[in-house]
Amino acid sequence: MREVEVDQQDTDQVYFQNLQKLEQCIKPIHEAKGIPNEYYTKTEYFDLEKEILFNKGWFAVGFVKDLPQPGSVKPVNYFKNPLLLIRSIQDKKIRVFQNVCRHRGMTLIEEPIVLKGAIRCPYHSWCYKQTGEVVATPHIGGPGYNYHSDINKSELSLIEVRSHVWRDVIFVNPDGRAKPFEEVHKPLLERWSSFDQPMYSDLSDSSFELEVNTNWKLAVENYLESYHLPWIHPGLNSYSKLEDHENIVKYGHYSGQISNKYIPRYSTGKQFQNFKNLSSEWDSKGEYIVLFPNLILGVQKDHVFNLIIEPMGCDQIKEHVEIYYSDSSMLSDEYQQTRLENSKLWRTVFEEDIFVVEGMQQGRYAEGFDGGRFSPVMDEPTHVFHDWYARKMLKVKSDF
Repeated sequence: MREVEVDQQDTDQVYFQNLQKLEQCIKPIHEAKGIPNEYYTKTEYFDLEKEILFNKGWFAVGFVKDLPQPGSVKPVNYFKNPLLLIRSIQDKKIRVFQNVCRHRGMTLIEEPIVLKGAIRCPYHSWCYKQTGEVVATPHIGGPGYNYHSDINKSELSLIEVRSHVWRDVIFVNPDGRAKPFEEVHKPLLERWSSFDQPMYSDLSDSSFELEVNTNWKLAVENYLESYHLPWIHPGLNSYSKLEDHENIVKYGHYSGQISNKYIPRYSTGKQFQNFKNLSSEWDSKGEYIVLFPNLILGVQKDHVFNLIIEPMGCDQIKEHVEIYYSDSSMLSDEYQQTRLENSKLWRTVFEEDIFVVEGMQQGRYAEGFDGGRFSPVMDEPTHVFHDWYARKMLKVKSDF
């Protein structure tokens, strides 16, 4: 018994010492170093991130467009936590439940589907309204008896996960104790208030997914800076040049890039309709921001995109990309070829990044790498993320 206690103390001490290394990230940028290697390569830190950054905060898990009609349900898994996204037929409200029956813990829904009625467990056929309440418990009191005096159905509703919808993205706060989404992310909501407008997405040509062998943080870091444009994105850099970019920096909240000359041209000669009532500053401007921890965003005058990073392990992610337009007329056959070109443009950009983030992941196994240094001019958005990450993670020091 004594040996177990000593081992636990040793383990806690290692955690504490490695957490202390994160203090190098919160120094001023000209002195700071990046997040240490082990936070990209070891599962114990991946698990710690789940508890500190994801479960205790707001993070993105899906898109409203995937629930197109009442009765639509879609199962998703984040950190092996089975969730169920649903637009109920009872009140058309979007909710998130744990995708598990309250009887014996059986997974309820395996594939996206449109339900006409109850959510039925495939194991013992317990049934739930789409608003979560249990409505049927067959034979629970014995064959032919669908009730029992010791079973209180009001205590057996599906477990609802706190959720919020913004810009077609469904966010969750699993532990239910974070401050309201609107309060946590007020700075970005105010910055982009002019884009609080309807958005339209075509499922056939405005959606794609990419699987990448890297840590989720490296996908974030790569997106935050334009430093790499000339070498990694020559096509994009031909009309949205490095010198036309400037940093977006909001310590503690978000960061990214502004392109002051984003003016793509399509072979069709067509241009998409602009969002309504935008100021002239958006005539040639695009903004590209990461809402920490896992939502990549891009806005231009005529279309926007959302990219959800799904962490699947310490060295594997899936990127879910959706492109949206300003008006339903942009989804017509007349604009199909232009939409396809636009989708290909962004897919190419994200695919060009794959070898970079996978290469950085491999580099994190180099024992001599100390987290790297930041360019005080070019890397400040990345430093914002490292600072945010370190401050969140360092809060657990008091637990040791």
